[in-house]
Amino acid sequence: MGNHHGHGAHKSGDSSPSSGLSSNNGSRKSISRTTSGNDIKDNQSTVMQPVEKLAKILTERSQKSEGVNGITLAVFQKCLFPRYQVFAERLYKYMLSSSKAKTSYIGTTAFKQQCEKYLGILDDDQIRELLVKMFSDADDNIAIDSFRSLLMCAYHISMDHYSEGPQMCFSINKTLTSVVESCYHGKKSLMNKYVASWIGLNIPRLLFPLHRFAVHSLATSWRNLEQEEPSLAADEQCGKHSGLELATPVLEQPPPFSQDKVHRHLLHMSMSWLLAGALPPIYSRPMKAHSPHNSGVGLASANFLSKLLCAVPSHWTLLYDSDDNGLGTNRFLHHVLNYRGATLCLIKVDGGGLFCVASPCEWKESNHYWGGEESAVLQLFPKFALLEKGSKMLYLNTTVRGYPLGLRAGKDPRAPIVNIDSGFEKMEFQKIPYHLETVEVWGCGDQVSRERQLEVKKWEFKEAERQRCVKLNPADWLDHPDRYLLELAGRPQYHTSAN
Repeated sequence: MGNHHGHGAHKSGDSSPSSGLSSNNGSRKSISRTTSGNDIKDNQSTVMQPVEKLAKILTERSQKSEGVNGITLAVFQKCLFPRYQVFAERLYKYMLSSSKAKTSYIGTTAFKQQCEKYLGILDDDQIRELLVKMFSDADDNIAIDSFRSLLMCAYHISMDHYSEGPQMCFSINKTLTSVVESCYHGKKSLMNKYVASWIGLNIPRLLFPLHRFAVHSLATSWRNLEQEEPSLAADEQCGKHSGLELATPVLEQPPPFSQDKVHRHLLHMSMSWLLAGALPPIYSRPMKAHSPHNSGVGLASANFLSKLLCAVPSHWTLLYDSDDNGLGTNRFLHHVLNYRGATLCLIKVDGGGLFCVASPCEWKESNHYWGGEESAVLQLFPKFALLEKGSKMLYLNTTVRGYPLGLRAGKDPRAPIVNIDSGFEKMEFQKIPYHLETVEVWGCGDQVSRERQLEVKKWEFKEAERQRCVKLNPADWLDHPDRYLLELAGRPQYHTSAN
């Protein structure tokens, strides 16, 4: 972050030397000459070709439309982010501030430098800090409305590039409210470093799609702008970004987007987007891309594009819904066991509370705690928070006597965060009792995991049917318990004919 200001200060002399060298009242012309001279000098250093071409095109458009030798906000928004005006304005003002420019527009040289700095940011913590700082005030505080706007920008970009087409969710305001209230605790403004740290602890991957989208736009937009008019290029560019990997899981069809489906299922579209940003990649791991953008490119290019373009998120499929399948231990085990993939168990209690138990591996019955490092327990409503994560924090026991029965989640066996009784009737959250209303389990693995689970169920059903139709010979029937039951029911003589 500090490098941004240091380099920006080095190039901030674009306008100050011009004021000393200029003896006429044509200040704009003197600034233009100075900026051009710096451009020629700096072109001797290594400059990324896409940035060079993009800066040239935007400068020509700004000169033509507004008569300035630089890049204006209007041209920046129209050519790069036509559908995301708020994010474009925040990014432009951040570049303008970092370049230490004394004008209302960014010089061509300063724009190249800021683009290269932005494209060079690879550390996850720096990405989060940068995006939060873009939406912060001059005093390094970010208001609650600005934080909500940042989340809304990330949500809109993810939904507009959903692999099944642009989507919407009626519960997005409720979802964002739970996140904002959990972070701000009733305050109106917080330090941007605290907010970035809170994001890193609770929703560490939520803002990465926003950064990838900005990087992709800065690096590839010149191709469309070079061939078409600004307005046409902007509209065409929106469709070109459809291959971005935005890590929002594709819910099993039919998608729960209609009004009745939103109220029916606990996991709606905005909640799946939020969970994908809060949990490790194993829950939203994308499958191999099947996009034409990957055809004809080398291995190195394909590896690079797999992180930015053409990645298809894995499908989340509903394994168990207590409203449809019945609420009980046996029903839970029947629908969830033998699914060899990551799962999300959503638990709704009275009062509107909603919790999530994330399991990175197959559910199993045991009197010991199990689970990998990607295991987690989250509170979704009324406030969103990642309560605990780590290995060996999941517990499910329904048969072994002498050990606690039911479902538990938490690192401390004596005081688990979530504790569901053996009958799936009550749940304790941090030792506070609640009445259990609804339980849903969503499978986060690939389609093969679901097909294998269904194959196991079919085999179990056939095996049960086969054991029900056992043929007995007369010798075995004489001592069979069913014979005595039939005699007690009123059939004292039960024998086969000689034929």
